[in-house]
Amino acid sequence: MLKSKRILLVIGGGIAAYKVLETIRRLKERGAGVRAVMTRAAKEFVTPLSVGALTGEAVHDDLFDLTAEADIGHIRLSREADLVVVAPATADLLAKMAHGLCDDLATNVLLATDKPVLVCPAMNPRMWSHAATRRNAATLAADGVRFVGPNVGAMAERGESGPGRLAEPMEIVAAVEAFFADGAAAAAGAAPGPLSGRTALVTSGPTHEPIDPVRYIANRSSGKQGHAVAAALARLGARVTLVSGPVTLPDPPGVTVVRVETARQMLEASLSALPVDVAVMAAAVADWRTADAPDAKMKKDGSGRPPALALVENPDILATVGHHPSLRPALVVGFAAETGDVVAYARAKLARKGADLICANDVSPAEGVFGGDANTLHLVGPDGVESWPKLSKAEAADRLAAVIAARLGAGRG
Repeated sequence: MLKSKRILLVIGGGIAAYKVLETIRRLKERGAGVRAVMTRAAKEFVTPLSVGALTGEAVHDDLFDLTAEADIGHIRLSREADLVVVAPATADLLAKMAHGLCDDLATNVLLATDKPVLVCPAMNPRMWSHAATRRNAATLAADGVRFVGPNVGAMAERGESGPGRLAEPMEIVAAVEAFFADGAAAAAGAAPGPLSGRTALVTSGPTHEPIDPVRYIANRSSGKQGHAVAAALARLGARVTLVSGPVTLPDPPGVTVVRVETARQMLEASLSALPVDVAVMAAAVADWRTADAPDAKMKKDGSGRPPALALVENPDILATVGHHPSLRPALVVGFAAETGDVVAYARAKLARKGADLICANDVSPAEGVFGGDANTLHLVGPDGVESWPKLSKAEAADRLAAVIAARLGAGRG
């Protein structure tokens, strides 16, 4: 897939820069040629010697290099690649890219390039969620820049956790491969999909809410339906961010996956993925979590009495996205897993959650939906209910993706 492809890697200054070394190695394994441009800050975290040893090319870091600039080297660098990858893309780099600022070799290359750009953000969670960074990311996405990550998890700073981790090397490689796969399909004459140019957020799987370091509250969701929806939207041309709880499924091809465990992490990751054109909230999010999960395993005390667990309600991710004051997607689709009065409960949720459509399904044990490969969906909207026959989850996902494409194409929210 990457044989003879030319990648220009712009390395930003962040603690996650060490991951680019593995990324370079994996790209080279697949036959890609990699050139690197480093910012001054990047050299505080990884050395040009290490980067150059892995790329097998000279590392570029000086806008005023007399030899390189004799033939306007920054223009040549920007034009000779098939794809420009920015990793880690710091808040500073994103801001400069969004506003067309160029005060070093890396930003000059990024402004001068006429090639596609893939950015891999990495920064503190508060920096990623700051309104200025969200505006910059939205501007870049509107300009056609592709994103992979950031992931959710623990940060280098003590006690910091949330969205902001650099995507793992193989996730970046997968995103690069997906870019060239899309290009190959277009070159072969494949018509652009009905969702080409559209962006989508999909949530999938369960959440795990810790009781203590060993135990957790969860449900039986496998994530099969949410993952199938993400794959179906990607096949129609959408750029999809899949926020997945703990599942054992492979990542759908051509999809950016953000892995989380808890409902609060899923909410953070979902809000960080906005703005998008459509959000499909298919995850089975735990309704409650413990008020205070201890750091040590809870032990039996011999009394025969179980410990009291104080529960608090988790955030409502669908309602938060559906009622978002400024970043609400044009189309919001929710899922309602019920064990009785399925359609009635879905109708009640429609307005309360701020959704345009609710996909309602019966998850009673007799139906075998949780963990199974089939589903019976009722598509509930303000205009009525459309009940589908029992379908494989892949078939149901394809049908839902077609509905989404039709509604976005008709401008219906």
